Amino acid sequence: MNSILYLTYPLSGALCICLAIGVSAALVRRFHLSWRLFWIGGAVFVLSQVFHIPFNAGVSLLFRDGVLPAPAEKWQLAFNAAFLGLSAGIFEETARYFGYRWWAKEARTWSKGLLYGAGHGGFEAIIVGGLILLSYLVMVALQGSEVPAVLSPEQQDLLRSQQQAYWSASWYDSMLGFAERTFALPVQLSLSVLVLQAFVRGRIRWLFLAILWHALIDAGVVFSAGHLSIYLVEGIVALFGLTSLGIIALLYKREPKSEIEGGPPAIEQPPPFSLTSVEITEEKLEETRYTD
Repeated sequence: MNSILYLTYPLSGALCICLAIGVSAALVRRFHLSWRLFWIGGAVFVLSQVFHIPFNAGVSLLFRDGVLPAPAEKWQLAFNAAFLGLSAGIFEETARYFGYRWWAKEARTWSKGLLYGAGHGGFEAIIVGGLILLSYLVMVALQGSEVPAVLSPEQQDLLRSQQQAYWSASWYDSMLGFAERTFALPVQLSLSVLVLQAFVRGRIRWLFLAILWHALIDAGVVFSAGHLSIYLVEGIVALFGLTSLGIIALLYKREPKSEIEGGPPAIEQPPPFSLTSVEITEEKLEETRYTD
C-alpha cells in the first residue's frame, strides 16, 4: 500500500472544491459581479440532473427488459456513447437556456455568462470533490476491518478487489479526479457562453450548437474510455478543455464599464461654454442704466 495516498486522495477532493470556488471568486472580483449568478448556475445544474439521471435510468430499463431493441454488440459502445452524450447535451443545455430566460435575465454579457457557467460547472466539481472525500472516508473506515458477513460471496470478493485497487493506485492516479475537473470546468464555461449567444444575437441555433458541442465531448470521452487507457482519455479531456478556452476567447466581447456591476457610473459632461456676440445699440444701452 502506498502511504502517500492518505494525503493525495483527500487532496484531490479538496482541490476540486477549491477550483470551483476559486475560479468563481476570481470572476466575481475581476468583473465586480454578484454571487447570485454562481448560485443560479449551480441550481440549474442540479435541476437538470433531477430529470437527466432518471431519464437515463428509465431508458436503460427499457433496453434491459426488451421493450426497446438493443443494438448489436459491435455497435453497443458507439450507441451508448452517442446516447449518453446527446442526453447530457439536451438536458443540461436546455436547462441552461431556460435558466437564462427565466431566472438569470440580467446575464446578457460575456463576463456574466462566464460566472453563470462557473456555477454550473462549479457545482459539478464540488459534487465530484465531495464524492472523492466520501469514498476516501469509507475506504479508511473499511481498512483493517472484516468484510461484512451479510454480503454474498460475490459481493465480498468485489469489495476486496475494490479495496485492493484503491490502495494500490499510484499517487498520480489518485489525482486524476482533480485533473479532469480542471479541464472540464472550461468546457462548462464555453457552453454557458455559447448558450448566451442565443439571447445576445437572437438566434436559437446557438443553443443547438451548445447541445452538439456537449454531446460531442461526452460521447468522445465515453467511446474513448472503451478503447484507450485512462491517461489517454484524460488527454482527450484536456484537448476538449483547451479547445473550450479558444471558444471562450473567440466569443469575447468588451463590455462598457456601465455594464459591469460596481463600476463607476457614467458622468454626464456639461455642454462646452461658448461666448456669443451681442449687437450693441442705443436702446440696449438705455436698458442698462440705473434708475430710481
